[in-house]
Amino acid sequence: MGHPRKALRTTTVGAVSATLIAGSALGLAPTAQAADAVRFVDIAGDGGTVLKANVVTPAGSDGTRRYPLLVLPTSWGLPQVEYLAQAQKLANSGYIVVSYNVRGFWQSGGEIDVAGPADTADASKVIDWTLANTPADAQHIGMAGVSYGAGISLLAAAKDKRVKAVAALSGWADLIDSIYSGRTQHVQAGAVLDGASLVTGRQSAEVRQIFDNFYASNLSKEQEMIDWGKKRSAATYVDQLNQNGTAVMMANAWGDTVFAPNQYADFYEKLTGPKRLELRPGDHATAELTGLFGLPNDVWTDTGRWFDHYLKGVDNGIDREEPVRLKPRSTGGYEDYPDWKSVSADRKKIALSGTTTIHTNVDSGADGGIVFLSSILDQIAQAPPVASIPLLPRRWAAVWQSEKYPTAQRVRGTAKLHTTVTPTKESGTLVAYLYDVGPLGLGKLVSNAPYTFHGQTPGKPFGVDLDLFSTAYDVPAGHRLALVVDTVDPLYIEHNPSGAQLTFSSPSNDPSYVSIPLREQ
Repeated sequence: MGHPRKALRTTTVGAVSATLIAGSALGLAPTAQAADAVRFVDIAGDGGTVLKANVVTPAGSDGTRRYPLLVLPTSWGLPQVEYLAQAQKLANSGYIVVSYNVRGFWQSGGEIDVAGPADTADASKVIDWTLANTPADAQHIGMAGVSYGAGISLLAAAKDKRVKAVAALSGWADLIDSIYSGRTQHVQAGAVLDGASLVTGRQSAEVRQIFDNFYASNLSKEQEMIDWGKKRSAATYVDQLNQNGTAVMMANAWGDTVFAPNQYADFYEKLTGPKRLELRPGDHATAELTGLFGLPNDVWTDTGRWFDHYLKGVDNGIDREEPVRLKPRSTGGYEDYPDWKSVSADRKKIALSGTTTIHTNVDSGADGGIVFLSSILDQIAQAPPVASIPLLPRRWAAVWQSEKYPTAQRVRGTAKLHTTVTPTKESGTLVAYLYDVGPLGLGKLVSNAPYTFHGQTPGKPFGVDLDLFSTAYDVPAGHRLALVVDTVDPLYIEHNPSGAQLTFSSPSNDPSYVSIPLREQ
């Protein structure tokens, strides 16, 4: 049914776990400056579970005045010192800041709940404790976090009306659309989460079973897994967030290989209260990383401004700025838009004409890269994964190209693939890649996305509509765009039976194409 690639998973788990532990140790570096201002406390979470936490208060606090409260749940696999550098800065600007280690990790009690009911109940318990034990203002409460902390913050705000503002950094709004998009397991992302929790935490039997079913491609458990993930997705509770009027800021990276930006953009569109969406180059949590060491960082600067306005009432103008802020991966500075739809002001279609058959089970050489590494290289050196488009073996890769563009094409938003597929087996996986192709045929990866089907009739064509991961990328004048489709990518588990073939066609009554989103020229 599937190919879990156990060797790859083991290698990835080991490497990522070591990196996370090293990062945690390094995270202690900035805390020395703030040590005198920090109280380390135990907080009773849901069911009495002990949560290890730290409290930072403004200098000179003597109990005669109240301060707005910020609660920061830790990231997946990181200890409670993660936010101390930022907590000190926020406290110095007039906040009570409480950071706590989420249940199941490090020295906190309990087992990992993956942002389930116990985790959201814990957040409310932390708020209760802080209001009872610090000069925090019950009318001005915010939550923020990176990754796991972002997901918990959004979910907690939906369920606790006391939370007036949230900054969710490199998080998720739809857990299933993040690591099971296109009905395809994102195996390297899953291995990152699994490996980190095995090293730094205590998985519950339920969480272990979810991971095992995920790797095994257990279709009999698919709906159960989806229901489990939706219960842990803020998108499920968007109506509650809207009813609460929560001010929601979200920031993510274009190349996030754990929580792709699409699901944040979709969620952003459904929010009706004060909202802000920021997207930058990088991979999971890399855009916020320098801020965790107390260094200047745009994401954390805007986070502070967001809370200053919505919790302290500071007229800093953030509510009057365009709420969608993007930084392209290739060149240039920030771009601001009134909404997500305005990002793609224009669209051009590349026709996918003709009939092409490819064989499955072999990696053609077109790949989405390596979790973390590839997008970090793109962030730092504008060096995304590459492939020689003329040399891709057509037995295993279908290739379509545009004409050369006379002017630069500013790709912004979500490319959409529409095609007709005829399989020889009832199940299969395809992966679509969009490349920027230079004069020598070298393609730089612009975007990609996987798609898996089950239960199709062999020999019978069916339609496929696939959104590629959202991006912002400038294609230089004189270059082409190419769409490549193959069936194997190390980022994903594929479901192609041995010897299967996929035929792509473009019926006259339903032509195939890829729609390219472009900024207004």
